[in-house]
Amino acid sequence: MTETITEAVKQGYGTVAREGLSSEDKGIANIAKAFGYSQEELNSIPAQANMGLSCGNPTAMASLKPGEIVVDLGSGGGLDVFLAAGKVGAEGRAIGIDMTEDMVSLARRNAKKAGHKNVEFHLAEIGDMPLETASVDCIISNCVLNLVEDKKAAIAEIYRVLKPGGRLAVSDIALKKMLPDMVRESIGAWTSCISGAVAIADNQAMLNAAGFRDVEIIDSGSDLNVYREGGSIGCNAPVTDTGMDAGSCCSSPVGDRSQEPAYHDNLVGLLEKIDFNEFAASVKIFAVKPG
Repeated sequence: MTETITEAVKQGYGTVAREGLSSEDKGIANIAKAFGYSQEELNSIPAQANMGLSCGNPTAMASLKPGEIVVDLGSGGGLDVFLAAGKVGAEGRAIGIDMTEDMVSLARRNAKKAGHKNVEFHLAEIGDMPLETASVDCIISNCVLNLVEDKKAAIAEIYRVLKPGGRLAVSDIALKKMLPDMVRESIGAWTSCISGAVAIADNQAMLNAAGFRDVEIIDSGSDLNVYREGGSIGCNAPVTDTGMDAGSCCSSPVGDRSQEPAYHDNLVGLLEKIDFNEFAASVKIFAVKPG
């Protein structure tokens, strides 16, 4: 491979940020709803904050309180940051961390559009956050830790910035069994949140080794094949009752390999090869830094 996984993820999600995905597209909205977001929640934030990248709803399980400081890792267009901002209120702060410049720019535009005063977004990697030690009450994340190349370094940094008694509430993808080689060795599968995932037991072990306690990892039982709903939605292609697009304006002509497929088209391509539910699960991860 001529590029690192981190660079591939950064480039891939920069492209996603420019695709114009939003809750105004039926398939993108359906993905969010399938992973626990209500229509009321989606209506409360800028439509462009949701790009169909979720595998859960971390703000629904984080028990956020007014006045708290919450950090969203891999904040994308700001979906979970904006929902968290409403829960922590004017006295609290919701901070987004993302390593992709286009995502941070998009999130800041969305924040300006929504008029949020208690949110901020930083361009940084999870393993090196511009936050003071022991300064954060809660860290959330949504289908992002599986994208991180050095997971142990990321978990150590999460531990550093949390206050004693601070908590981690994450939605992520975890493996149930070994992926086929063709998927495991694919950069496209990594950027699509599958081949970078690790087993539930490995997640538990890394969190315990970092010093976290009360670690709990729960299979949410969500259907990962719902990502089919997003195929070619970036071009506002009509979606049929089956959830599949009626024609792709994003797809390259047969034989034309000059363009990489859009994020959700890449996912659909993977889903034609394997059943995500057989190999992986959407999980809820909870952990506490000892007080």
